[in-house]
Formats: sequence, structure tokens, C-alpha cells
Amino acid sequence: MKILENGSVTSAAGFTACGITAGLKQSGKPDMALIFSETPCVAAAAFTQNAFAAAPVNLGRATSNNSIHHGVIVNSGVANACTGDQGEVDAVKMIEMTADAIAGDFKAQHFFVSSTGRIGPFLPMDVIEKGIKSAASALTTDGGLEAAQAIMTTDLVPKFLGVEVTIGGKLITVGGISKGSGMINPQMKGKYATMLAYLTTDVKIEKELLQYFLDMTLDESFNRITVDGDTSTNDTYLAFANGLADNAELKFADKESPDAQKFFEALKYVSAELARKMVLDGEGVTRFVEITVKNAKSKADAKTCAETIANSLLCKTAWFGGDPNWGRIIDAAGYAGIEINVPKTELYYNDLMVFAGGLDAGVSEQDQFDQINRPSFEIILDVKTGDGIYTVWTGDLSYDYVKINAEYHT
Repeated sequence: MKILENGSVTSAAGFTACGITAGLKQSGKPDMALIFSETPCVAAAAFTQNAFAAAPVNLGRATSNNSIHHGVIVNSGVANACTGDQGEVDAVKMIEMTADAIAGDFKAQHFFVSSTGRIGPFLPMDVIEKGIKSAASALTTDGGLEAAQAIMTTDLVPKFLGVEVTIGGKLITVGGISKGSGMINPQMKGKYATMLAYLTTDVKIEKELLQYFLDMTLDESFNRITVDGDTSTNDTYLAFANGLADNAELKFADKESPDAQKFFEALKYVSAELARKMVLDGEGVTRFVEITVKNAKSKADAKTCAETIANSLLCKTAWFGGDPNWGRIIDAAGYAGIEINVPKTELYYNDLMVFAGGLDAGVSEQDQFDQINRPSFEIILDVKTGDGIYTVWTGDLSYDYVKINAEYHT
């Protein structure tokens, strides 16, 4: 696998994109992106499970059932969530405007729409319409980085990546962009995830297999991260494949074949790295923390426990301060509601055991401090009740998180 310099959603053959300023943000920063393939694509999707799912998510669930797709229009600054019937109408208008604005015979149902920003306000459709027309005329084969910038809200940096891999003698490219730094605890489910992620590839693949692989990547990437424990109304993860690499089509029946698995590994790598970038760019985050709970009764129990620790305010503030207080971690694990073999439980900071047998392991405070006073460290909790294991990626909680969210207004 080759990592591409400045790889993004326009790295794969046949994809264009752009990022423009429509005028939705008070800051005047770019706020609309368009990703497009003139060649018809198959697409796979996953969306938030939040009960107050935004209008673009509701529309996207229906759109994902279509057999042909050409791209996605995205606006930032206004979420179009909790906007009732008008929001649903406006979401449909956005894909209709997109199909009309791009020269060619395209239909509204060939496009997805995403929105991110403040919950509640209605979209200013006059601004949206002008923005979509501008975006359609700004599409370029190197517009992926601009698109990554335009979908940002409180993000500090754009997130983009692309890789190449050879499959059946053909060079395949997978590229992607994502956004999200706060309100991040995606709980996405295929066809039924504020985080947005868009992947493009020129591989030829059956729609059923692309959806299967996208679903498989979720627990290894976007569903593995949490910044603040809040699941957005708008979370969306889309993948488009236009087949221009002209490889022998990857079919669902052959999903375990070497070629299919090579593509899956590339898709998983791009997804996971974009997810990691989101944690590293989390609002006010100064440390990247990997939390693994192992030997739980089940994978579900391990996930519950790891997420409970990751979302504990006491744990997150301790990590920010470089305080190796393992008591906060044990406390969070204890109220996670899973079965724990207390007398045998072990806790590690990286490879240093700090808790065992229900007691402090006798390691000096300085040695513990040295393990966590780093930009990145790992916490491993072994609960000794089974063979379930799960890893969560999170960050600390700093003063800046409170400042950013107290002052946030797009």
C-alpha cells in the first residue's frame, strides 16, 4: 500500500471536488463542498442512530438504496436538524439544485446531501442555491483539499488521505476526507453516524460488497472514536466507487478472496486514519489516548467499559493535567455495568502495570507520570472474565474545550 502525498477524494480516477464560500458562516470561511463523479458510482452509507436525525440523514437513508450515484453536496454552518417538514423539503431542494447545476443528464436521486453546523436554524435557501451553482462551476480534479476545508466547523485542520494498492494487476486508489472535532461519539449503523466522512475509489465492486466492507470498517474506525461522548444528529459516512480502474469486478460472493481483502484493507486503513485525525483534532485535545479493555465477557462488554472510561470527565481532565490517578479509571470501569473479576483485574499504562489484585501495583508516582505525560499513550484494562476485547480512541479534556464550546457560533 502506498500513501499518496496530499491524497484526498480527488485522488481516485474520475472524481472532482471543490470547496467554496457560499456565505453560510459568519466567519466568512469556506462552507460548501461538492464531490462528483461523472461516471456512475455504486455507493455505501452509514448514518447516525440519533433519534433526532437531521433531514439530510433521513433523505440519505432513502438515497442509499439507489443503484446509481454521482456524488454529494455538503454545507457547513447550518445543520438542517430539528427543522421539521421544511428541513426535509430543503434537503430535497439541495439535491435537485445540485443535479440542475451540473451540466449533463443527472437526476436528484443520484446525489446525497449532508449538512453540519448549528442545530435548529433553517437553511437560507437563496444562499444555498447561489452556493451550489458556484460549487458546480468550481469542480476540479485537485479540489479535494479545498473540499476538506469547506466541511469544517470547529476543526482546526482539514483531514484528508489517499492510498494506492494493486489489485489483479490494476492500480486502485482509495481517498477520503472527514470533519469533526466536537460532538464526536459516532454510533453509526449501515443504512440506518458532528462527524462527516467521504471516501472515493476507482475500484470496480458490487454495491453489496462495498456496503459490507463499509460496515466492517465502522468498529475499526469511526465508531471507535469519542471526543466528548455526544453523538451528533448529522453523522454520515459515505463511500463511492466508479469502477474506472477497470479491475475484474469484486463480487460479494468472493469477499474472502485475496483481491477483495486487499481492497478492504485499503478502505479500512483510510477510514481508521481519518478517524484518528479527528481525535487528534478534537476540540482542545492535547493528548491522544488509546483505551483497550480485554478479556471481558464479550466484545460488547469490552466496548461498554472502554467507552465509559473514555467519556469520564474525571479521567479526561486527569489526562490533561498529566495526573496518573488510576483510581479514576478503575472507578469508571466499576460503574460501566459489566462483569469484572476484581481480584484478578490488571491495569497498565502502556506496558507498565499500575494496578493488580484490587490494589496499587507499587509503581512510583514518577514512573506512572512518565508513562502518560506524552502526546500519545495507551491504557490497557484486563478484567479477566472472558475473551472479549475492544479498543477506543479518545483524547483529554482541556480548558480550551470549554472555551470553544462556550463561544461556538458558526
